[in-house]
Amino acid sequence: MKRTYRRFALALLASVALPMSAGAQGVGNASTTKGATAETVTTQLPRAVRPSHYDLTITPDAQAMTFEGQAAITIDVVEATRTITLHAADLAIAKAALTTKTGRKAGAPTVTLDTKAQTATFTFTKPVAPGSYVLSIDYAGKINTQAFGLFALDYKAADGSQKRALFTQFENSDARRFMPSWDEPFYKATFSLKTIVPTDEVAVGNLPVESRKDLGQGKTLVTFGTSPRMSTYLLFFSLGDFERKTVMVGDTEVGVLTKRGDLAQADYALKASADMLPWMNEYFGEKYPLPKLDHIAAPGRSQFFSAMENWGGIFYFENAMLLDPKIASNSLRERIFTVVAHEMAHQWFGDLVTMSWWDDLWLNEGFASWLESRATEKFHPEWHPELTALGSRESAMGQDAYVTTHPVIHPIKTVEEASQAFDSITYSKGEAVIRMLEAYAGSDEWRAGVQAYMKRYSHSNTVTDDLWREIDKASGKPISEIAHDFTLQPGIPLVKVTATCNAGSTAVALEQGEFTRDRAGKQPLAWRVPVRVAQVGGTAQAETLLQGKGALQVAGCSPVIVNAGQTGYYRVLYDPRTFAGIAKNIATVKPVDQLGILNDAVALGYAGNQPMADMLDLVKNLPADASPQVMERAASVISGLAPYAEANPKRKAALTRFATARLLPVLKGLGWTPKADEPATAGELRATLIEVLGDLGEKTVVAEARRRFADPAAIDPSVKVAILGVVAKNADAATWDALHAMAKDETSAQVRTTLYSLLGRAADPALADKALALSLTDEPGLTTSPVIVSSVGAEHPERTFDFVMANYDAVMGRVDVSGATRYVARLSATSADPAMVGKLDAYAKQRLAAGSRRPVDEAIAKIQDRIKVAQTRLPEVDAWLAKAGY
Repeated sequence: MKRTYRRFALALLASVALPMSAGAQGVGNASTTKGATAETVTTQLPRAVRPSHYDLTITPDAQAMTFEGQAAITIDVVEATRTITLHAADLAIAKAALTTKTGRKAGAPTVTLDTKAQTATFTFTKPVAPGSYVLSIDYAGKINTQAFGLFALDYKAADGSQKRALFTQFENSDARRFMPSWDEPFYKATFSLKTIVPTDEVAVGNLPVESRKDLGQGKTLVTFGTSPRMSTYLLFFSLGDFERKTVMVGDTEVGVLTKRGDLAQADYALKASADMLPWMNEYFGEKYPLPKLDHIAAPGRSQFFSAMENWGGIFYFENAMLLDPKIASNSLRERIFTVVAHEMAHQWFGDLVTMSWWDDLWLNEGFASWLESRATEKFHPEWHPELTALGSRESAMGQDAYVTTHPVIHPIKTVEEASQAFDSITYSKGEAVIRMLEAYAGSDEWRAGVQAYMKRYSHSNTVTDDLWREIDKASGKPISEIAHDFTLQPGIPLVKVTATCNAGSTAVALEQGEFTRDRAGKQPLAWRVPVRVAQVGGTAQAETLLQGKGALQVAGCSPVIVNAGQTGYYRVLYDPRTFAGIAKNIATVKPVDQLGILNDAVALGYAGNQPMADMLDLVKNLPADASPQVMERAASVISGLAPYAEANPKRKAALTRFATARLLPVLKGLGWTPKADEPATAGELRATLIEVLGDLGEKTVVAEARRRFADPAAIDPSVKVAILGVVAKNADAATWDALHAMAKDETSAQVRTTLYSLLGRAADPALADKALALSLTDEPGLTTSPVIVSSVGAEHPERTFDFVMANYDAVMGRVDVSGATRYVARLSATSADPAMVGKLDAYAKQRLAAGSRRPVDEAIAKIQDRIKVAQTRLPEVDAWLAKAGY
């Protein structure tokens, strides 16, 4: 599953969450066991019965929003039992029977549903003896309006008619809403799926269609091929008025499906997939095992995920797969490529080899995030994925620096805890740790270990140490020991550096601590940290595995960079003299290290470890020809200070003058439209600069955005969203109404959702209220309404929180059930109001189960930190701005 991170200046946020449940307690973390077995893996179900095959027939009624199902589940009873318990949620079971595999009746059970535990228990009059059986169940369920279980998305077709398409979303624990099942990743089985559907619609599954049988009266029985062994959360079904286009890649049919009329917009994703499949086959050393690989685009939006790696039938929301010419940009191309790469990587890491339980979720998500970067490096090095990876690392560190963080691998006991594991630690810290370990092991050795892991555990389940053992063998290095330090405990190492030049060489003294935003005074944790040191502008370098204290010698007396190449997951705090030397020579530093040094200076400045002047000096002194991604980060440093200036006119004016002096010349050099010979990433910088300067109210940028808005059709697609965003932020009532009319008239579902979200960006509180009121109407659509509310929340967090509390049921009825425990907390993400702490705490006590508080506690920690920053760090910014003449 893919969460999407935007670049620094635009910030992130699309996360994944899944349905809340008060499921039974698990039996412990198996992450450090030697191999996964049923006896060592966490479960919420009794172990006496295990499935091996599901034979399913599904009959959906899209108009009634219901479906009927028949399941014939082949099971192995491993010890005598009078009860068989499996998962079922929102299902009505009509009848059930147990037979031997030869068809002899073995019992007609009574059925008990436990809605809290999301289980169905079948009780027999006498014990069922060990052996193989078929459990047949007739049942019915409901079609949801948000992305969980079997769900519907409504949209306006090209001819203006209303259409409804059906899709499934099961990760992590929603297959139980589609079929009675052992809905846990360890219980792999094969699946045969049949469906009775309208003859004029296209049904899609994990496997190709084997047969179609006309049943008359406009109905067809569609039978899909039988799947390999896989976990329930990877099953997929979709139905709608789709178009499909395919290419053969070896003996694999690669396809894209869209709603009718949009197929051309999927050509880019199709080519990306076709290009990457042979490369991934070779990288993993295991060929993609299914006969087809479909990518399916769905209208609508989720607040929590972009795409889902169903084996052979990858689901995407349109904004993550379709290249709409109205808003086409290199940023959108990069987004589509990386999402496709992420989901394709899952076909191995997650689908072919699956974590045994959700505490090892990072075996799926961290590795897919890492491989998307490797794929980008292979096919699009011009995008500089080594720089993009630092944005992902910063996202992880932004969560990992607070007391509310958690280890990459941590015990998961309930469905809700599993839902909340889909966060920046699992994805981005997981990715960053893998990059560090790969660099330390060596890329060839790392790949050899991954290939050995894939070969050994193909079609089975694992725990993390199963992988580390293979990497240890392939590399001959203590990968497991380092990995345990970074995955089994939370937090960020802080490497303190003192460099001294004597007799033509530099002695580098290193001391390890811990970087934190709110745990001052705590005994630091300890890590084994791979450290690489390099000379600025030279070739001399040295490496060590730091434990506590260490020392290195580097030839020459030029300033040295610690974490050279930025593959390490740690912060670097230089002594003032060394940092001054680096800052003076920043123009000669490689872009990846410029970015890493700036990132550390920002984080350390906000935390009080380093003067805020250091980060501002770096921003001011970056060379005019700095990498577009580095300059984007510089722009985001300035925009990050803007919320602290909203209530301080003097500070805002000074900050805007600084932004104008530093950024406007860069924008003028780029121009407002792309140049034929510009770097691939220049377009993203252009859009970022327009947004940042426009958000700060820089008069010439706002005026130019308004001028171009007068003829929206003439705006270059690559900057259209940025320009409309500036217009929306600075809108008056008439402008807001004009944007609203554009949204209502837009025929592209993707662009339409974007326009509605922009309506929530207005700085004017009265217009923010109009956007919030609009979100409760039917006009935007059920999946777009939460996007509007979130957009208002980014500008007016307190106002938005109060609105949601006053209209709780209406708002949350439009939010994915899977994200209910996070949605409200995230609305306060930009608040610095002390009153929000009490409001969030009261909300959590009233609305959330005890084990579901973590998103709220994270929000509270960040609000408290922002209050502290405003009081203790911003005076330094004011002093720097005044001294610099702004």
